[in-house]
Amino acid sequence: MVEGESDEDLMARVALGDHPAFRGLMTRHMGRAIRLAATVVRHAGDADDIAQEAFIRVWRNASAFDPKVARFTTWMHRIVINLAIDRRRRPGVGSVEVPEELADTSAGALAGLIVAEQQAALQRALDQLSDRQRAAIALFHFEGLSSHDSALALNLSESAFESLLTRARSALRQRVQANLNDGGRA
Repeated sequence: MVEGESDEDLMARVALGDHPAFRGLMTRHMGRAIRLAATVVRHAGDADDIAQEAFIRVWRNASAFDPKVARFTTWMHRIVINLAIDRRRRPGVGSVEVPEELADTSAGALAGLIVAEQQAALQRALDQLSDRQRAAIALFHFEGLSSHDSALALNLSESAFESLLTRARSALRQRVQANLNDGGRA
């Protein structure tokens, strides 16, 4: 019975070598781990590898998990963030350019182009942030974690996380505006 059990209960079973409990955690959280890794490394293939490695570490280190210290998702996010930042620091790792899409000839093409350019400017701006700033944005805004849980995932105090998030938002806002103003040549 995995479906109704909490993540923390499943982790207690995983610590005892329970494969169905582990599969249950992977089913629940693999998508989240991939999304978070992708936000930091900006490469889908690397994000898949990172998420898989994170769950290997969850399995191997299950006995070290302490539900009194952090929730499972916070613990897992920390593993994913650390692996993603390590991957970004490796030489030769960077963003992969996505080919331009075919021109849209529908009636809403102009509105679609404007939205697409805004999204592209946001993506370029995210790529220009430091790994930790991008991780803070991803945890808080994309994954919906609280400041407390985001701080735990990044191994920061809550006030240090708030400061990091404020700097990240400010940098993101400035870079989005610059990217929109220069037409994407940044």
